[in-house]
Amino acid sequence: MLRYVIKRVLYMIPTLFGISLIAFLIIQLPPGDYVTSMVASMQDSGRAIDPAEIARLRTLYGFDDPFYVQYWKWMSGILFRGDFGHSFEWNRPVADLIWERMGSTLGLSLAALLFVWAVALPIGIYSAVRRHSVGDYFFTFLGFIGLAIPNFILALTLMYVSYRYLGQSVGGLFSPQYVDAPWSWDKFVDLLAHVWIPIVVIGTAGTAGLIRILRANLSDELNKPYVITAKAKGLPEHKVVLKYPVRIALNPFVSAIGWVLPELISGVTITAIVLNLPTAGPLLLRALVSQDMYLAGSFILLMGVLTLIGMLVSDILLALLDPRIRYR
Repeated sequence: MLRYVIKRVLYMIPTLFGISLIAFLIIQLPPGDYVTSMVASMQDSGRAIDPAEIARLRTLYGFDDPFYVQYWKWMSGILFRGDFGHSFEWNRPVADLIWERMGSTLGLSLAALLFVWAVALPIGIYSAVRRHSVGDYFFTFLGFIGLAIPNFILALTLMYVSYRYLGQSVGGLFSPQYVDAPWSWDKFVDLLAHVWIPIVVIGTAGTAGLIRILRANLSDELNKPYVITAKAKGLPEHKVVLKYPVRIALNPFVSAIGWVLPELISGVTITAIVLNLPTAGPLLLRALVSQDMYLAGSFILLMGVLTLIGMLVSDILLALLDPRIRYR
């Protein structure tokens, strides 16, 4: 296993180089740059800017340098100094902006992931074992609704319910009086009163999808000869179902880790904007709109790194979970 992990890590090095190159190329593709966006914004507001000042800013930010020079400045800073560059719009180090948002992003997304697993696993098993029952049809109906309703519509609905019937402030993770307050028990309780909305909204579509996947996979396993033989020997149904069929049918849950990690940053952007959440997605969107290239490129690079790490963790867990999978 150790040899397999080392080999995968070595393969990740050229992959990361390719991801960084593609990320920097993507943020260079739109016409213009941050100075162009800034000038356009000033002109829209009726303000004029001196052409000499524009030239000075382009020289200062290095926009007139060739592509490979800009790329090397960015990557050498990351590799040798851990410096992801400077955000033009925020006038702050990119690393500070990223890590400020990663705490809330990570906590919220992991809570949503636990919600997905806690709800999808028992419902998926029940629907597979009790196929075509009233409960199966009921959960199937709820699953289709969960897949069909856009997250932002569900977010707006839950915000209205929270404000209208529970008397809570809407948007954000805290009430206004606790936003800048030091941590205390009251602030923690206030967080719990607000955080359930984004957890439910973020987890709804994933829960519905995994219920359908687990139901289909487990239904196939339950019809295989080894399960029928185990039942014929008189083993209790819960042992027959949980020991092997569920273990094999859990593969989609484990393989989901590969895409869950990058989703921590970009997957819930619209929901985060609607709910006014202090997560990384809205910051990435703003960086792309303003062509803040070092901030946007660092986010894209981070998503690539998280994808590779997620796939590695997923492959290792799959091999441990399913004896049919072998290390290569």
